[in-house]
Amino acid sequence: MTAQQQRTGTPLTGKLAEYRTFFSTAVRNPRMVGAATPTSHAVAATVAQVVPSTGTPVVVELGPGTGSLSDGIHDRLPAGARHLGIELGADLVAHLRENKPWLEVVHGDAGDLKAVLADRGIDRVDAVISSIPWSLLDDSAQGHILDQVTQALTPHGAFTALTYLPAERTRNARRFRGRLHESFDEVLTHTTWRNFPPILHYLCRRPLAQA
Repeated sequence: MTAQQQRTGTPLTGKLAEYRTFFSTAVRNPRMVGAATPTSHAVAATVAQVVPSTGTPVVVELGPGTGSLSDGIHDRLPAGARHLGIELGADLVAHLRENKPWLEVVHGDAGDLKAVLADRGIDRVDAVISSIPWSLLDDSAQGHILDQVTQALTPHGAFTALTYLPAERTRNARRFRGRLHESFDEVLTHTTWRNFPPILHYLCRRPLAQA
């Protein structure tokens, strides 16, 4: 039985709580959220394509926020899988723990990915999904987090990062794109137009650090 069959769906009150928590956090700390609205179901469906649907995979979300992508990931995961979310915002952590009880929520920093995994007895992960605002991170932070990701992934693991299309022309966004090509054997892009603003997905496979 898949996680989708086990889950009964998100109640309306949970969805309203998601939007309330999102906008509350965005107002207080826009750099932490880095978005105009929670991402759409179309974005979640694209992200879920990198999630293994067989075996006992381990999948990590970096900056899951209110969990707008988490349901799509959870739906695809098979029984016995592990789904971790590493979130820096305390209010967002509380929201996730209350509304996504099947998600292993860690109150921490994406830059501590390897340490977080080690603390939980996890050596490698099969997929990393990132919603953190890469275009707002400086060169050092981008490099450090990507190093953590490539070291944590299995040799055939996948990494997905999201960025808003209007931000793609910024210097930090161009730097991030270059780092992805340096870090992965395959880097594909896909744009989801059914989101406001449109989302650019980076779909990356086979970390070169494992080659």
